Amino acid sequence: MDRIPILKLGEALLVTIQVDMHDRLALALEEDLTTRIVEYSAKGVLIDISALEIVDSFIGRTLGNIAMIAKVLDADTVVVGMRPAVAITLVELGLSLPGVRTALNAERGMAMIKRRIDDGYPISEYEDEGGS
Repeated sequence: MDRIPILKLGEALLVTIQVDMHDRLALALEEDLTTRIVEYSAKGVLIDISALEIVDSFIGRTLGNIAMIAKVLDADTVVVGMRPAVAITLVELGLSLPGVRTALNAERGMAMIKRRIDDGYPISEYEDEGGS
């Protein structure tokens, strides 16, 4: 089975999804990320979904699960590169993705994670990507 690469950048993990996600690949990513968060004591996970044209309810729930698992393991999750059509689909499906922070691009997402690491506390649920 194919796997999605997970890169370590300091205390953060970077995942760039470049293929269409199917259920087995999403579950493998969830398992692999969980293992890597523990292995590297990661404080942040950045998931770039800019290459995904569609996200179904299973993939959306899996992203939410990843964020919740990461939070239990003391890491924050930021999803970047969400296309407007994907955002609309998630809203239409009623998926709120609890625990998932979003940013427009990888640079802003990594800045959010870096602030979390530098400040030593989780990204506030109410913090916007501008850092207010």
